[in-house]
Amino acid sequence: MVRIDFDKYARGQRIRWWAMRFTVYSLLVIWAFVCIFPLFWTVSTSFKTAADVMRGNLVPWFNFAPNWLGWRSLGLSPDTIPQISTVRDEFMRRLWNSVVISVTASALAVVLGSLAAYGLSRFSYKFGHMRNSDISFFFLSQLIMPPVVLALPFLVLYKELALLDTYVGMIAVYTLMVLPIVVWIMRDQFATIPVELEEAALVDGLSIWGAFARIIVPLVLPGMVAAFLLALILCWNEYFFAALLTSTNTNTLPVMIASQTGSQGINWWSMAALSTAGILPLVIVGVVLEKHIIAGMTAGAVK
Repeated sequence: MVRIDFDKYARGQRIRWWAMRFTVYSLLVIWAFVCIFPLFWTVSTSFKTAADVMRGNLVPWFNFAPNWLGWRSLGLSPDTIPQISTVRDEFMRRLWNSVVISVTASALAVVLGSLAAYGLSRFSYKFGHMRNSDISFFFLSQLIMPPVVLALPFLVLYKELALLDTYVGMIAVYTLMVLPIVVWIMRDQFATIPVELEEAALVDGLSIWGAFARIIVPLVLPGMVAAFLLALILCWNEYFFAALLTSTNTNTLPVMIASQTGSQGINWWSMAALSTAGILPLVIVGVVLEKHIIAGMTAGAVK
């Protein structure tokens, strides 16, 4: 008769369970370090001196003494804020341009993308050999195209329409840039809503637009917020079109960050301070909208 040692078997199971947990959490810690380290390096560099940057010191108060060199060069240190600073005025103007263009383009993309996604999820379309799935893929395929391919056409078109270095021109190109991903996200969100809800609303006397605005939109609002935040991040960090289609009036923050170079090299401390200042608004928006983002991600995961 074969006798099984259950205690030994259970002990082996526990050892394997703990080994698996240790491996998984170790990999997560390593990946978190890889993701967070560039942010830490950027923030710490904004408080370094030129010599500290060249030495590569990383830990404040351990191998370098923090100061406000990067922030002082922008007029944003505690001792320079009360003073007049042309650099700070320029930074605030670029920041304002980024806010206006990114927020407006993201909101417009969410509105247009939601309407397009609703149509694709509720109605059947036919354009030649293309059906709904083909149209959806066509939207997403626009992200495959390298932006440099559109450089010359946009320059010629915007010059003819007098849209170079204007808010309208930048908002239009940014909206077109993020619209495909918004359509793709919102199509999946609308697909999770049963059609019976709209049919019940129509029976109760609501119009199609009334059912969409009063029944469907509140249900997909978390997904719309998540799509808006993703579009905002893409617009906020976009550099190519901002450098190509603007010159003085509507230059955005990424263009100012990339311009921190000179004949003597890169001003790492100023670039780090600008990057930190550019990251903070997105962090604040993410914290404020965290509840809606998690709800939208959960809805997508459930689907």
